[in-house]
Amino acid sequence: MEGVPCLRVSQCHAQQFRTCLQSKGALDPSLCLVKDSDGTVLLPILPSCLSQLDLQSLRTMVASDGACEIVRSQSHLLSTKKRGRTRGNKLEQILQELLESHGERWTEELRGDLPRSFQRHEDLFLLGDNCFSLPLWKKMGPQLWSAVAKGLGAKRLAKMSQISRDGFRSPVVTMLLGEHSWVKHVDNRIRYEFDITQCMFSAGNITEKLRVAGFDCRGETVVDLYAGIGYFTLPYLVHAGASHLHACEWNPDAVETLQKNLVANGVSDRCTVHQGDNRQLRLCDIADRVNLGLIPSSEDGWPVACRLLKRTTGGILHIHQNVTSVLPNTAAIPAINDATQRVSGKKADREVWQAWADDTANRIASLLKDITGARWITNNQHIEHVKSYAPHVHHVVLDLECRPSCAEEMNTDVDPMAFFI
Repeated sequence: MEGVPCLRVSQCHAQQFRTCLQSKGALDPSLCLVKDSDGTVLLPILPSCLSQLDLQSLRTMVASDGACEIVRSQSHLLSTKKRGRTRGNKLEQILQELLESHGERWTEELRGDLPRSFQRHEDLFLLGDNCFSLPLWKKMGPQLWSAVAKGLGAKRLAKMSQISRDGFRSPVVTMLLGEHSWVKHVDNRIRYEFDITQCMFSAGNITEKLRVAGFDCRGETVVDLYAGIGYFTLPYLVHAGASHLHACEWNPDAVETLQKNLVANGVSDRCTVHQGDNRQLRLCDIADRVNLGLIPSSEDGWPVACRLLKRTTGGILHIHQNVTSVLPNTAAIPAINDATQRVSGKKADREVWQAWADDTANRIASLLKDITGARWITNNQHIEHVKSYAPHVHHVVLDLECRPSCAEEMNTDVDPMAFFI
């Protein structure tokens, strides 16, 4: 059968399916997704991965009952390189005309100072710090940003210079064009609204948000120790069905945004927001599940999470961590091919992740024994790879089941609040 293998999905779920395919290494990165004549979206698939795709699993991850089928497309799927060149050429042409109107000459140095990548939030494009740094651009005045917006197809522009060291990881963002800095994201039918100059939004965590949305938390009390603007809080409430969730966040701007997002998604009646340092949280013995969604490490929250677990039944901890791997030394094997090296590297990564998970499980069991006075059994249910954070550094999540070995062993004289930091 001729044509490019594609996954046909509904337009409203295209981004979620695209991210799932990327996480499985099945999306063809050399081709662009296209909108078909019937309004659905075609996502190009690598032929080598076609037989491994489980459509039912994909539907479950995205929580979609809409279109999801494998088709062979005869449509022209534009190369991502060509698409990038098309947008880049348009921006370059418009800027070249702007410079010439000011009597300036276009140079290779100016071309190298154009944005190579950016974040898109609705009609707002967020540029990085490594562009438009040459002094000549300042001579263009406000016309520069109008020209850039036209070249990119944006209505608003902003530029991020760095991440603040205020303890909240607040972005340092300057609006360049546009009247306001509020944007909206819709992921898996959940609305996230935030001020781009005040709060961070990590699009790279979409696979973990989809995974959380697939949990069955009916009847459970959940605690999210690092709630932010609701990245995981909202999937627990909207899709996983948590009975009640305690959301902890110390950034006042994020707290304000979180409260608005809870109302916007109709779940504010099932959530209690605790503003401030979660280590000062005066709650214990209430949680069936605790989410520790902080990287590079959530270790400071481990004692708090252990104190929050129900003492008679225990629960599950979802522990986020950046784990550093070292590639195996293949210098002594000159004939090793790239495919073999990749397989070897993935195996080495997973061995490091497993070692970290085993050590974490032992340390959590020790913390629980100190807090409750009884022995606990910890079980590594699953290790989820979320994304590559840096070379050889991976963001992973450990699903750690924690159960008291015997309820009769519990020392009720031990006050869990004695471990209040």
